[in-house]
Amino acid sequence: MAGMLGALTGSPALAQTMDAALARAYSANPTLNAQRAAVRATNENVPQALSGYRPRITASADIGASITESDIPAGAQGATHSRNVSRFNPRGAGLQVDQNIFDGGKTRSSVSQAESQVLGARATLRNTEQNVLLDAATSYMNVLRDTAILNLNRNNVEVLEEQLRQTRDRFQVGEVTRTDVAQAEARLSSAQSQAILAESNLKTSIARYRQNVGAEPKQLAPGRPVENLMPKSLPRALSLALQGHPAIIAALHGVDAAELQVKVTEADLYPTLGVRGLVTQRYDNQFFGDNRTSASAVATLTIPIYEGGQVYSRTRQAKETAGQRRIEVDTSRDTVRAAVVSAWGAHEAAKAQISSAQAQVQAAETALAGVREEAKVGQRTTLDVLNAQQELVSARASLVTAQRDRVVASYAVLSAVGLLSAETLKLKAERYDARRHYDQVKGLLWGTQTPDGR
Repeated sequence: MAGMLGALTGSPALAQTMDAALARAYSANPTLNAQRAAVRATNENVPQALSGYRPRITASADIGASITESDIPAGAQGATHSRNVSRFNPRGAGLQVDQNIFDGGKTRSSVSQAESQVLGARATLRNTEQNVLLDAATSYMNVLRDTAILNLNRNNVEVLEEQLRQTRDRFQVGEVTRTDVAQAEARLSSAQSQAILAESNLKTSIARYRQNVGAEPKQLAPGRPVENLMPKSLPRALSLALQGHPAIIAALHGVDAAELQVKVTEADLYPTLGVRGLVTQRYDNQFFGDNRTSASAVATLTIPIYEGGQVYSRTRQAKETAGQRRIEVDTSRDTVRAAVVSAWGAHEAAKAQISSAQAQVQAAETALAGVREEAKVGQRTTLDVLNAQQELVSARASLVTAQRDRVVASYAVLSAVGLLSAETLKLKAERYDARRHYDQVKGLLWGTQTPDGR
């Protein structure tokens, strides 16, 4: 299948393979790494939600200066005038502990919501991984295709240059007319233009390859389809996709998170019960040298009665958002179903096109050889030879394109089904485990340093 691409692009022993390119993209693609960072950020929602079960502890301290001045005038009973000034420094420290006992199920719902968000983020990461690997595979095959087409066009220019030289020689001896020379010149100019266009297309494909893979393409080995990893039939592919495609899984977790948000919001309408413990130590609070210690423990029950309708509105809003998320699940299913059918059809069409293109190339090669021989004895014109040459170039370009399409379509089928991953392809790259960071941060009680040391 890769014969035309391999013959035209070369296949050196140390060529870079498709698997190596995909492994590099899996490890270094910035879009994929950014999504991994987004998952790690989402993981932090869980310890934030769990904090609702834990106490809030605050400490406070204060210090000041106080001056009291009293002036007692002489009394009628003979008391003498007196003036007193007292100075002291009131200061103290306190420790307050607030513990939630019951909050209407808000914390429990928040924890469940955070866990759903984490699972949804992981599914989104899987979908992003699929898209990145498909883009990398497509870029790889585009470089191979455009390299092969450029080589075809350059070879065509060389052939037409020789054809023009021969035509001019024959014109000099009167075997052909000036029209034949002009036709050869026009066809050569057209071929040179096509070669320039092919070179421009190759530069664009190389730039895309660099964007998706993260390195310049050098000595790419022929790509091969991954048909052995594809489902055996279209109905089976549709069944697998609708059951496990990460885009659908992410949408379902989005529904769970939205429904839990309704419960989180409704909890603001329920009573809350908490306990507050307070210990304080005061010095020089009212007079110099006093020392007072106080401690208290208070249970507080708060019953909301009316808050202006805000919570009711937010609850209705959350219900509408949950309805939106349920509709988005149907949208995801329809999108996945369409992608599977489209990719499967493209793959089948590419396989059929390869057979037709191979037959076309063989026929065009035979026709060109025959037309050239007939032209030598005057049975064919120069235009006939030029047309046969152009048909052969077009047939070879069609074969190269069909081979590229077959490989890309096989990867597209895996992506549409939800099976395109480093594990499925057995790429030689260190696997990213999204659960590792989650396990590291879920139970953290304090500390601002991330698990990787930042």
